[in-house]
Amino acid sequence: MAVLIDIETTKIRAVPRLMQIMRVLSRHKFLGALFGRGHWPAPTAVREALEELGIVFLKFGQVLAMRRDLLPAAYTRELEQLHDQLPAMSFAAVRAKVETELGAPLKSLFSSFAETPIGAATIAQVHEATLMDGRHVAVKVQRPGLIAKIATDMAALNYLVALGERLFPRLRALALPIVVREFAISLNRETDFNREAHSVVLYRTAMADFPNLWIPDVVTECSNGAVLTLEFSAGERIDYYAKQHPQEMPQSMNTLVTLMLQTIFEEGLFHADPHPGNVFVLPDGRLSLLDFGNTGELDEPMRESLTLLLGAVVHGDARAATEAYLEMAPGSENVDRATLLADIKAVLYAIRRTNLADVSVGDAFESLLRAGSRNGVHNPAEFVLLARAFIILESMIAKLAPEHNYMGSFREEISRLTAQHFSPERLKGNTVRLARDMERFIMDAPGDTRRILRRIAEGDLGRLPGLEALGGRFSRNLERLTSAIAFAALVIGGSMLLLSPMAGWHHVLGETMVVCGVAGMVLTAILALRHDYGQR
Repeated sequence: MAVLIDIETTKIRAVPRLMQIMRVLSRHKFLGALFGRGHWPAPTAVREALEELGIVFLKFGQVLAMRRDLLPAAYTRELEQLHDQLPAMSFAAVRAKVETELGAPLKSLFSSFAETPIGAATIAQVHEATLMDGRHVAVKVQRPGLIAKIATDMAALNYLVALGERLFPRLRALALPIVVREFAISLNRETDFNREAHSVVLYRTAMADFPNLWIPDVVTECSNGAVLTLEFSAGERIDYYAKQHPQEMPQSMNTLVTLMLQTIFEEGLFHADPHPGNVFVLPDGRLSLLDFGNTGELDEPMRESLTLLLGAVVHGDARAATEAYLEMAPGSENVDRATLLADIKAVLYAIRRTNLADVSVGDAFESLLRAGSRNGVHNPAEFVLLARAFIILESMIAKLAPEHNYMGSFREEISRLTAQHFSPERLKGNTVRLARDMERFIMDAPGDTRRILRRIAEGDLGRLPGLEALGGRFSRNLERLTSAIAFAALVIGGSMLLLSPMAGWHHVLGETMVVCGVAGMVLTAILALRHDYGQR
């Protein structure tokens, strides 16, 4: 069952919990912050308070640990030590939860069900079991009463954040209400086992032909919103396996890097928690990826922007990196673009001075996030999650295969994906979509123009500021649009010739048309960017 947080209906119920929270915060000297930053509680006190407050605050602390763009390093380092291991539920509670969710007695669903869990965390615990047909499975069971507890604690957390902003106006720069809202969305995802089952199916479908990888399938007849049954992964944690087979680690790390990049750029998916406890090595040497409760999704525009951002970072192009970064955070307002550009230049300069083998993609992303937060950018949750995923993956590589050339694997895979990204087939698809958009624009333009002209004739636009500037921008954009349509037509025509089964001059002409069209669009974009930056 997903966590549906209704702050208004839980506000009264949250009052006793809020008083309890205030007592814990007071005991750990949080109230000293009322007297200024010099009286902030020690990082250790913050971690201990969050652990004492339970699931929601512990999870929120883990989220804050990722936000190195918001908090001082001493606090994020301490919050990274937060653990989510809790005492196991009693077997009676597990039995009751499974039977309630699946609507049948435990003994009619499983021929055996281990009473001792394999692991117990904040959200759920996992038990080894055998189905009636003999299949070996792992059953993930959510803790009872979790939904109501999370709803109450989220109401209290929202109140505390609002109170904090009222008492400390400087906190508004951290956009904590947005962080809390995204945290609530993350909890919704993590507690909805139906969504996790759907993510497993997506990954299995997308990675069906991926070599050296196995993802356990969902047993749908024994799964529900709070119970998830999967095929059992009879492997060994990759960090344990590495101690006995260190020579296998470079290939395993290559597999993980390729998997991460391929799912991001081709499927718009990524596993957000690829730590050693979620990566197993099977007896036949294949890797097994587990726990899809924390996954990220990137839509097509964000993937396009991410591709441009990586390309700009690789080439040290600060302006292009700034534009691509801002495209990934469209909700940002009041951004100091000039200072942001200067900060990103400094980030890219630091990367260029670093030995390429020592470059960290995750650290580069986090540097961009910090630069953005300092200059008014609202970093999208998926980008924060992606940076964290790369940091976790790179940390595992450094631990298990310290001599492995991670950046070599990364560059090779990025080159392959970039070539695929700009293939004639993809260009054809993009230009067809562009042509459809242009068609809609052209069809709507006459009506819009008549309405504007009517308002001008009636004098309605006379009260609008900056009308001349607006007209100038409209004229320039119309010229750019006309050029873009012409060049797009060249690309479409050339792509069609390249895809034609006929050989010979058709392909030569097609390549020429595509090259000219792409070059024209790039030139148009460069001229537009130069003019726009010149106006700033």
